[in-house]
Amino acid sequence: MIDPLFDDDPRRRTRELTPGAHWIPNFLTLPQQAWIVDRFHEWVDGPVPVRSAKVRGHEMSVKTLCLGWHWRPYRYSREAVDVNGNRVLAFPEWMLRLGRRALIEATGDPSAGDDYSPDTALINFYDADARMGMHQDKDESSLEPVVSLSIGDSCTFRFGNAETRTKPYEDILLASGDLFVFGGPARLAFHGVTKIHPGTAPAGCGLAQGRINITMRVTGLPSE
Repeated sequence: MIDPLFDDDPRRRTRELTPGAHWIPNFLTLPQQAWIVDRFHEWVDGPVPVRSAKVRGHEMSVKTLCLGWHWRPYRYSREAVDVNGNRVLAFPEWMLRLGRRALIEATGDPSAGDDYSPDTALINFYDADARMGMHQDKDESSLEPVVSLSIGDSCTFRFGNAETRTKPYEDILLASGDLFVFGGPARLAFHGVTKIHPGTAPAGCGLAQGRINITMRVTGLPSE
């Protein structure tokens, strides 16, 4: 039986936006996307519901749930202390394997994923009005790469530099099934989502509307 998450798709073409930042369109096939959306619905029904985190007292328009470690602005914990106190679901083994394959695909280096062991995933859901301001992913103690997957409606994704929220940056259209990896000199680059494009989710991706974004990270925290 073919593993639905590890079947190759010849349509992929890698583009490096800046050193360490790789964009791979069509990384996930439609059946793979639909399979992951099914997992998303299982996670939503799990011990910790999706919620809009508050940053400096302001509620984000994006709704988030977590695996492995629970993220709240500026720190991680095993329990969702700002939601209901429950322990989050474990980081799944299939996602670890997928993250390693993503690094190989992004870099072209067959050994790139050998030591990559993400232990948390932030799953963000964007409705048509959701946005994500320019920010750095720097709540982790580790600077291992971030692996990002998109499913559903396309979005305008802005990827910048590590020094400032302003230019230089580049806007790209991330579509359903796309992979984006940033590490090395691009690991602390500012980035954000400026627009969701309703009605662009492809038939068969498992999501009728909205966008799911999964980002895998290495927290650098002790396992227990």
